[in-house]
Amino acid sequence: MAVERKFVQERLKKLMVKEWIKDEVRSAGFGGVDILRTPLGTQVTLFVERPGLVIGKGGRRIKALTEKLKVFGLENPQVSVDEVERPEFNAQLMASLLARALERGWYFRRAGYRFLYRIMEAGAKGCEIEISGKLVSERARTEKFVAGTIIHTGDPAESMVQKGFDIAVKKLGVLGVSVRIIPPDVTLPDEFEVKDVDVEKLRGESGEDEGDKGDEQGGEVEEAEGTGA
Repeated sequence: MAVERKFVQERLKKLMVKEWIKDEVRSAGFGGVDILRTPLGTQVTLFVERPGLVIGKGGRRIKALTEKLKVFGLENPQVSVDEVERPEFNAQLMASLLARALERGWYFRRAGYRFLYRIMEAGAKGCEIEISGKLVSERARTEKFVAGTIIHTGDPAESMVQKGFDIAVKKLGVLGVSVRIIPPDVTLPDEFEVKDVDVEKLRGESGEDEGDKGDEQGGEVEEAEGTGA
């Protein structure tokens, strides 16, 4: 039972670190975090849109983040910052940017369609954006913006669809922002490719093969007849 409790505590610690980091670097465009334990300590890799805001002048802010991570019980934390190469295909980053836009006062339909067009114009195969909460009245509801192909069930929905979630704090309440993206380099199960084939070349090769087989069979028959004589 102690082993199970240890695993639960480790996952809970990682979740708390992720939520804290997301809130700390939200202005830089949070795109995800990887936490990996190594023999020398704990490697924490941040993926953001603007790394300069996380590093700070002279590396002051990243040093402060490293010191604060020790409060969560991480052994010798080492923080590195990577820039997101393709921000339009990072669902977590798009969800964070959309949430910040809603907090700045963007109308939810304008923001939803703006980010949907941005993602699809970048070349994504499919995108689905959900904004839920008190959008226009005291009664909460959900608005969806969909384009392209989106998979919701099966293994492809887990392995091929990028998912991101963030919240926007408004005066009327909290809005939940969920983004699902299928990148352009993903091959969906129902996709197939028709290759161009040279029919004449195939006919020539098949004719040569049949001729070779006929010669071999003829030679075997002649050898058999000679032996019988």
